[in-house]
Amino acid sequence: MAAAAIIEPPRKKKLPAGLPREWYEAHNRRLKAMRLAIFLLDTGTYDATRATNRKIRTMAARTGIHRPSNVTCRMVRTLIREAH
Repeated sequence: MAAAAIIEPPRKKKLPAGLPREWYEAHNRRLKAMRLAIFLLDTGTYDATRATNRKIRTMAARTGIHRPSNVTCRMVRTLIREAH
């Protein structure tokens, strides 16, 4: 029986102060999408069409990332598409 791999998210850095709230929201969404895309690519999901919302959200739950929205899931698929 194979042991499940433990996946840890990268360390977080402080964001610059004084920017509009929309900038922080967009920045954090991009970071979440990048982390999820990297985790999916590392586990063998190289095709964006196979990265369903359900698969992306399952990966988020496995890695301790908050449940991504539909917009974030689309961003993840775009990043996977651009990776190849």
